[in-house]
Amino acid sequence: MVEITEGALGRVCTLVMPHLNERQRRLLAGALARAAGTGGITTVASVSGMSRSTVQDGARELDEQESPSERVRRPGAGRPKLTDKDPTLLTDLDALVEPETRGDPMCPLRWTCKSTTTLAKALVAMGHRVSPDTVGNLLRTVGYSLQATSKQLEGAEHPDRDAGFRYLNAQVEGHLEQGQPVISVDTKKKELVGAYPNKGREWQPKAEPVRVGVHDFPDPAVGKAVPYGVYDLGANEGWVGVGADNDTAAFAVNTIGRWWQTVGSVAYPDATRLLITADAGGSNGYRNRPWKRE
Repeated sequence: MVEITEGALGRVCTLVMPHLNERQRRLLAGALARAAGTGGITTVASVSGMSRSTVQDGARELDEQESPSERVRRPGAGRPKLTDKDPTLLTDLDALVEPETRGDPMCPLRWTCKSTTTLAKALVAMGHRVSPDTVGNLLRTVGYSLQATSKQLEGAEHPDRDAGFRYLNAQVEGHLEQGQPVISVDTKKKELVGAYPNKGREWQPKAEPVRVGVHDFPDPAVGKAVPYGVYDLGANEGWVGVGADNDTAAFAVNTIGRWWQTVGSVAYPDATRLLITADAGGSNGYRNRPWKRE
């Protein structure tokens, strides 16, 4: 019979155990303890750094000849779920997240402040022992996720809304079939002109970002840039004119005129009319007389 020395057991544990999961390490320790004979459990526990009870569990599992399993721990092992120890936790959390559906319109928590930190503090105040990370895990468990608001509520719909859009679509198709220009116009977001911070990133030499102002107060001497977009439906091309004037009807008409002079007249030399579609608000509003007149 070959005697297994303590040094040999230590080398096996050092070389093999780092590559095994918890159950495999336990079974290997149990097998080494059985192979070492008398005092094997104490010896293996000493060289492997495991507790005697863990080595004994591994040896017992081998003695019971349990079938191979993907489970690392026995059923029922491990820390019990927080919701098992605290049965009212999920109910209270759900009431905080959706108070309006629970008949509590005066709840101080609203969707604008439903962070996991805020929810955790509220739950702790109610007597629950929970952290922000645990709140996030619980929310995902019951089907919640981080979501932005969704623009879907349009209010009352005019009875002629569909007919109106059908008419507009027919006009556009008719003009395009006849080779007449059709454009869609709209004023874009006004932008500050100068060294102002802006969202987004661009490639620059390392540690040499573009320096901009700390504050974004507009400069009265420069004003704001007003982009006015013109989209040619037939050519599927866009054109943007930028002005420093206010978003007025005169500015909108002047921009469309510049588009026609630089782009439209070249693309449609035989055009006899121009169809303009707009959102009917602001500088091109349907009640704006200068827009209609000019």
